[in-house]
Amino acid sequence: MKSYSFLKKYLLAATATAALLFSACDLDEHPTSFVGPKEYYKTRAQCLAGLNACYIPINSIYDYCFLIMTEGVTDLMYIASGTKDAQLDISPAKPLNGQKIWTQCYKGVMYCNSTIAAIERSPLNDIKESSEADKLPLLAEGVVIRSFYYWLLTCIFGDVPFYTKEVADQQVMQEIAHMGRMSAKETRDYLIDELQRYVPSMDQVRSSEVADNRMGAAMGWMMIAKLAQWNHRWGDALEALGELEKIYGDLQQYPLEDIMFRNKNTPESIFEVQRTYTPGGLSVTTNVAAITTPYHNGKGIYDGVEIPEMGTGMTTWTSMRPNSYFCDGLQTKKSNDKRKTLNMAWEYDGKPFSGVGTRPWLGPKFWCPGMQNTADFSNQKVFRYADAILMMAECYAETEDSDEAVRYLNMVRERAGTTAYVFKNKDALLEEIQKERGRELLGEFQRKFDLVRWGIWYQMTYEYTNYPTLKDNMLPCHEYYPIPDKEVVYSGGALDNKAYNEYGM
Repeated sequence: MKSYSFLKKYLLAATATAALLFSACDLDEHPTSFVGPKEYYKTRAQCLAGLNACYIPINSIYDYCFLIMTEGVTDLMYIASGTKDAQLDISPAKPLNGQKIWTQCYKGVMYCNSTIAAIERSPLNDIKESSEADKLPLLAEGVVIRSFYYWLLTCIFGDVPFYTKEVADQQVMQEIAHMGRMSAKETRDYLIDELQRYVPSMDQVRSSEVADNRMGAAMGWMMIAKLAQWNHRWGDALEALGELEKIYGDLQQYPLEDIMFRNKNTPESIFEVQRTYTPGGLSVTTNVAAITTPYHNGKGIYDGVEIPEMGTGMTTWTSMRPNSYFCDGLQTKKSNDKRKTLNMAWEYDGKPFSGVGTRPWLGPKFWCPGMQNTADFSNQKVFRYADAILMMAECYAETEDSDEAVRYLNMVRERAGTTAYVFKNKDALLEEIQKERGRELLGEFQRKFDLVRWGIWYQMTYEYTNYPTLKDNMLPCHEYYPIPDKEVVYSGGALDNKAYNEYGM
């Protein structure tokens, strides 16, 4: 099985460890008992089992609602459905998917904090003459996973409570539950500095070469760079991205076809959310493809065209569609861009779809061949090497090194078969890098984060969305999700939603 294949290998141990360590899993839950792991974590296998539990919340985060939150309310795509997240009909009282993200991310943080603390105490009895150095790669993995949860939290909510303390008793839990918002910048600074200490201890290989699809050094360097870009620590971002370049090499060696979600754990990948499906067996799936596939009539006909590879068993919902800004401007049907037929579909096997009109369906990059009902078992691509290359272009542009910025930008354009960019000025270069990120990373759960980081989410989405209901509802405060009201109440008022309060919510 490839649903974090190590989860199957250690499933019972991970479950037992999670139950042992984490009686309370959310900031708003009242713990009833805590059992310390002092008699566990004595071997490397037991430490890995504890780390396995840290991955579990990720599976439930990356679903169709999360795709809507991160891609469907941007300049590139929309989804004309009754889903409240798609309409930004949200508030502190109606946090919708924001509540689940909050819960799952803090569950992951709690798992990581306790596992890291337990590994620090571990004697590692199965390693002869073990030393603290033997623990470093294990600790590093926990640190990387924790940084990912905090990256998500700060991207989605902005300033959030930050803690690394192990929840060992109810007193600590109460202290944490009554923490207020903390500076996202300071949170990211802490994580960057921590990752810089730990990631060098990991094997410096591509993610596809890490056993059992665990988070390794490549993911660690990527997290440093992602966090550093938010904080405008361009030098730290470039240093981390340079380590990725040492590992991954020339972008041109990685085929474009591998960016399709169905092609799992390919050499270009830095992080994928692992999915698997076995009829009658253990399955870990999502429902993303249910909103990224042409309409299916239930008989193998997709918007008037038979697609044999897709089968007859899938159920489709209202589909996400590219905005005109994307399909008529950034990446058109008539362009030479090789990515267009992966990102968008006007036809299949030479047969045009019936209801596609001027706006295409999302393309085979997002489809799940053989899907059953809404059980999508393609992996979700989150970070790829092309992303890192474009990040290098942005960092060099921000540090006034236009030659290097253009060189890295053109690496991505070369693979896509588009013409090389010629430098005009810094502002034009940065704008082109923003556009290229849209072309290359469409649907990879990051567009809103990028737009918010650049300070242009409201402007770009309001101007270019093709969904009138979204345009009517959206407000500047929607750049971040509100902290759910029940979390504010449970914190005793330490948390707040001042940005939403200004608009009467």
